[in-house]
Amino acid sequence: MDIFYHPHMDREIESLIERIHPPRVCIDNDSCRECTVVKVDSANKHGILLEMVQVLTDLDLIISRSYISSDGGWFMDVFHVTDQAGKKLTDETLMLHIQQKLCTTRRKGNISSDEDDETTSEPYGCDGPHSPQNTALEMTGLDRPGLLSEIAAVLAELGCTVTSGMAWTHNDRAACIIYVEDALKAGPIKDPIRLGHVQEQLQNVVEAHGDIGERKSVRLRNLAAGRTHTERRLHQLMYADRDYESCRACHGESSGEHKKGCDGTHVSVSRCKDKGYWVVNVRSRDRPKLLFDTVCVLTDLHYVVFHAAIRSKSSMAEQEYFIKHAVAGACLDEESERQKLILCLIAAIERRVSHGLRVDIRTKNRTGLLSNVTRVFRENGLSVSRVEIGTQGDNAVGSFFVTDSSGQQVNPNIAELVRQECGGTVVTDHKSPYRVPKSSSSSLLAMDETTNNLVAKPIVSIGNMLWSQIERLSGSFGSIRS
Repeated sequence: MDIFYHPHMDREIESLIERIHPPRVCIDNDSCRECTVVKVDSANKHGILLEMVQVLTDLDLIISRSYISSDGGWFMDVFHVTDQAGKKLTDETLMLHIQQKLCTTRRKGNISSDEDDETTSEPYGCDGPHSPQNTALEMTGLDRPGLLSEIAAVLAELGCTVTSGMAWTHNDRAACIIYVEDALKAGPIKDPIRLGHVQEQLQNVVEAHGDIGERKSVRLRNLAAGRTHTERRLHQLMYADRDYESCRACHGESSGEHKKGCDGTHVSVSRCKDKGYWVVNVRSRDRPKLLFDTVCVLTDLHYVVFHAAIRSKSSMAEQEYFIKHAVAGACLDEESERQKLILCLIAAIERRVSHGLRVDIRTKNRTGLLSNVTRVFRENGLSVSRVEIGTQGDNAVGSFFVTDSSGQQVNPNIAELVRQECGGTVVTDHKSPYRVPKSSSSSLLAMDETTNNLVAKPIVSIGNMLWSQIERLSGSFGSIRS
C-alpha cells in the first residue's frame, strides 16, 4: 500500500517533533577538496526541499550536485556548493549564516495560505529579498511590445515610485511583480480608495489591446511582513496563466529518449512499481537557479520528493526525482496528468531563459525612472523579454533583456540612448540566454577608487566578499546552478 505524506500536520505534533529532533546543518570543507558540502538533517514536511534550495539560491550559491532522501518522515539532503566564481567556502561568517538561515527556515514552517489565490494553497514561501512594507503589483496577461512601458507610465503618473520588481515573458504570456511606494511619503499606499483607483487604471492598460475573454489578471495589495518570495510567486502566476499549455516536448519525450547532441529540454515520467514511486527525469541545458525552478513546480503541484539525484555533465544538467503526490489517491496514472507535469516542468525551465541584449543600468532612483527607461526601448522598436530591478540606497540598479521586434540583432548603442535619458551608468552585454542578471541585492556596477567613477564590474558587497572563496567542482560533472 502506498504511503503518502500529508502536508497539513497538526501544529502541536509538528512542534513536538521539532523539539525532539531539531534540524541539524553541517557544513563540511574536509570531505571534498573542490567544493563545500552542506548536509541537512531534519524532520520532514511538505515543501522543505524547496525551502533549503531557496536559501542557497538567494545567497547566489551554485549547487553542483545534490542527493536527497526523505523516506520515513526524515529529511536528509547533501548539497555540493560553490559560488559564481567556483571557489570553495572558507569564510566562517558565511558558513554560520547558512547554518542559521537553514535552521530558521525549517523552524518557521510554511506561511499560511492566501484564500483568494487560485494558483496554489501556498502562494508565498519564505522571506524574499524585498521589503514587505511595499505595495505589490501582480500582473499576468498577453505579452506585447510596450506593455511594461505603459504600466510604468501609469504608475509614475499616479505618484507611485518603483522600488523593485521582476518581469518574465514566456510563450507570448507576461507576468510581473512590481513593488511600489507612495511618491509623496515613503511607504506603502494605505488608502484603499487610492489602491482601487491605481488598480483600475492598470487594468485598463492590460485590457486595452486584448480580446474579450482573454486571460489576464491585475492585483494591487499590501503585503504582510515576510510573506513573499518574488521568483517563486512569478512561477505561480505564470502557471495560473497556463503558459505551459503552449510548451512542446522534444521528440522521444514519452519514452524518456533524446537525440544525441540535442540540447533541448527533455522530461520523462515513468512508474517504479516496486516502491510505488513515479520517476521524473529531466535533462536540459545547465543554467543558474535550474534546481530551484524545477523544485518549485514539484512543490506547487503538491508532489513530494522522496529521493533525488542532481548532477551536470559538460553544459547539460540531469535531474532524477522519485516522487509521490501529497494527496492520498492522487497519482499520475492518467496520461493527461503525466503530460501536464512534463509541460509544467518544461515551462519552469524555459521561463528564466532570457534572449536578446542585456542592458544593465545604475542611476539615481526617482519617480518615473522605469517609465523613462522602458519608453526608450519602446520608441526604438524593442521589446523587453525579462527584467530585474531594485534599489541600493538612493540608486536604482537593474537589468533589462531586450529584443528587436523585427527579429534583428539589437544595436548596443541603445545603452547611450538610455544614458542620455536617465543619466548614470548603462552597459550592454550579449550573453548566453542562460545567464541571468544578478539580484538587486548585489550591484551590477562598482566604484573605481582611482577615478571615483562607476564602472561595469561586480561591487565588493558583503555577499561577494563572503562567497569569493568557493572552488568549482571538477571531474566528470560540471555545475548545476541552483
